[in-house]
Amino acid sequence: MNSDTKTNINQAANTSNISGSRSNVTVLALCALFTALTAICSWISIPLPFTPVPVNLATFAVMLSGCILGPVYGTLAQIVYVLLGAIGAPVFSGGAGGLGIIAGPTGGYIIGYMILAAVCGFITHMNSSAAKPSIVKIALAMILGTLLLYTAGTIWFMYVTGNKILPSLMMCVVPYLPGDALKMIVGIAIIKRLPRSFLQ
Repeated sequence: MNSDTKTNINQAANTSNISGSRSNVTVLALCALFTALTAICSWISIPLPFTPVPVNLATFAVMLSGCILGPVYGTLAQIVYVLLGAIGAPVFSGGAGGLGIIAGPTGGYIIGYMILAAVCGFITHMNSSAAKPSIVKIALAMILGTLLLYTAGTIWFMYVTGNKILPSLMMCVVPYLPGDALKMIVGIAIIKRLPRSFLQ
């Protein structure tokens, strides 16, 4: 093998490594973007007089992070979000932060963001092919993920407040279902319009 051939091979290997690094940087940048988007959507909140759980857009960002980034990086974006809030960054609803929020009545729902992102990512990207995920698959991912989020959040809410299951559901789940349905419809529309290469 002559020196020119060796040089070409080394250049090709270096180019491949650089391309891979750029890809990793892009994915991490998207993780940061969805962490920030979750915080911004959390700030857009409407308090309700009968419950400590406000109406906000956070779960919209969480569902998108899982469906677009996949189960690993989508969940990572939410882990970073929760950790930022835990150390006091004002990323939670109303610009709040700190461990007291996570330990409070709404903490289970915040932890549930990681579950929602993981489920959305896993189902949406399961048996993925060249084709984009179907509307049915995305909807199933969002519905199941939301169900698990509500389960985790409501169990914690009941533990912290001492409320029974029915009052807890009426305070923390039922009023939010129409809004969740709307978030899913908009989220599915956005995902279906994205190019397949954008879905990690």
